[in-house]
Amino acid sequence: MAIGMKLSSSKKVSEQGADTRVGFISHLYDELAYWQAIRTFKDDRELQVGASISPELLSAIEQSHLAIVVLSPNYATSGWCLDELANIIESMETRNNTILPVFFHVDLCHVRYQRGSFAQAFAKHEERYGNGTDKLNKWRAALAKVASLSGWDLKNYESERELIKVIVKCVWSKVRPTITLLNSTDKLVGIDFRLVELGILLAPEANDVRFIGLCGMSGIGKTTLAKLVYERISHQFEVSKFLSNVREVSLKHGTLVELQKQLLSPILKEKIAQIWDEQEGTSFTRKCLFNKKVLLIVDDVDHCWQLEILVGNKSWFGNGSRIIVTSRDKRLLIERDIETLYEVERLSPNKSLELFSQNAFCKDKPEEDFAQMSECFEDYSKGLPLALKVLGRSLYKRDIGAWKSALDKLKKNPVPAIFDTLKLSL
Repeated sequence: MAIGMKLSSSKKVSEQGADTRVGFISHLYDELAYWQAIRTFKDDRELQVGASISPELLSAIEQSHLAIVVLSPNYATSGWCLDELANIIESMETRNNTILPVFFHVDLCHVRYQRGSFAQAFAKHEERYGNGTDKLNKWRAALAKVASLSGWDLKNYESERELIKVIVKCVWSKVRPTITLLNSTDKLVGIDFRLVELGILLAPEANDVRFIGLCGMSGIGKTTLAKLVYERISHQFEVSKFLSNVREVSLKHGTLVELQKQLLSPILKEKIAQIWDEQEGTSFTRKCLFNKKVLLIVDDVDHCWQLEILVGNKSWFGNGSRIIVTSRDKRLLIERDIETLYEVERLSPNKSLELFSQNAFCKDKPEEDFAQMSECFEDYSKGLPLALKVLGRSLYKRDIGAWKSALDKLKKNPVPAIFDTLKLSL
């Protein structure tokens, strides 16, 4: 499972025998399986004549949000494949999900009207099942349906490799909106302008390697901003990873090996066991990523050595890569020669009051009887998003007396969570 993500989408690759199984299908499956946020199904068993579709595969089809069907010249010779196609279409139409056909060395009209090799295959099916049977009619309807859908024709591409890249990019763009690192119910306040400013610094059109540092005090919103950027642009990169809580992991384990494994596991797969210390992790990182376009978020760094181990320098990554580092320590980022820095500022009083109100009242403005008290809590929070959220949630659905008592206690003995958030800014 990808860091911070729930597995929320899957694809079923429909295969049709040896004409594509060991070549195109195998390579396509490997590329799709590379994305850990996407669960990919295919059936690798050798099928006997007359074999039925397994319950496991039917379940995989039903659970899928997207299906890729690869139609080759030999596709229609298999009644099993035609049964599977009919099940895919029925399942996808019932759930209003997506089917993407790939026409692999076949003419679209041959699929739609069962001509050429498809006509020959159906002639044999007719000998076995009889012409005009429900089974054959269902198969013909499934082929006609899949041929009417928008997909890809191999003859429009220079190579199979080029087509696979196009398919993977399309799949990722379709499933990416369902993958989130943030709570989708949260309304983010004061973030749009920051995203615009950071987008300019990222310069996605530039083909160089860029390190960008996000700095600011604890609770200011650095991680939230980094997560939003990751969600919006990660699909544009060959490799994308969000390494969370570097400071915490470093303090707990005294090593960053686990984070190195998180970064490299989709590439190394079963070879990931070869990383047993930071030196090996560093070596593999340089070897595996130097020619890839990478988006890497390194969150909450508090020592230079952590960056030396995890991201090294620009030569570790391929052209177009973007490495974003969040840290409370601006000086640390400067010492690591991260030239592009973005300082995350506190929220304005108006935005602070809006964020507080969303958590205390589930609305953008405070209720009339609580307006003055809300301003007091807003002022205490010093424009820090985390403090505003913690305070607002602690006062949700409490009466005015509880608010007054909470404010008095806060002035005398600050709530630990709030104090920890604010102490660096005092």
